[in-house]
Amino acid sequence: MAVARERPTRLISGPGMLLVWVYGVMVVGAVSRSAYEIATKFDQAPLAYALSATAGLVYLFITYTLVRGGERARRAALVCCAAELTGVLVVGTWTLVEPSAFPDATVWSDYGMGYLFIPVLLPLSAMYWLRKAARTDTTG
Repeated sequence: MAVARERPTRLISGPGMLLVWVYGVMVVGAVSRSAYEIATKFDQAPLAYALSATAGLVYLFITYTLVRGGERARRAALVCCAAELTGVLVVGTWTLVEPSAFPDATVWSDYGMGYLFIPVLLPLSAMYWLRKAARTDTTG
């Protein structure tokens, strides 16, 4: 007798699809920018470029978990979004308080001002969506 497998909760329906698209754009922006900066001028601002690369990897992981779906992926994405928001707030505040620590901007500098504040708004939107997805999940 075959056991029926439940399908994972879809996280990319409705607003979730927009989140995947925006996170995907942020992956391309952050990873390509940091790859270029690390390859050509890493010695000028290693902390800034490493933080931009880290942001790109965080965006990539969140994009993957949203597409993957399921409760475990939803929880992983929620934790990553909280870490992302923490990073944006810490780095954003740090760049305002001690600008000399960052000779060049990161994705999260000034709370993402160089990216139209998307880096600070995106994790808030994603965490809202992910929490809402948990409440509407009927698969368990």
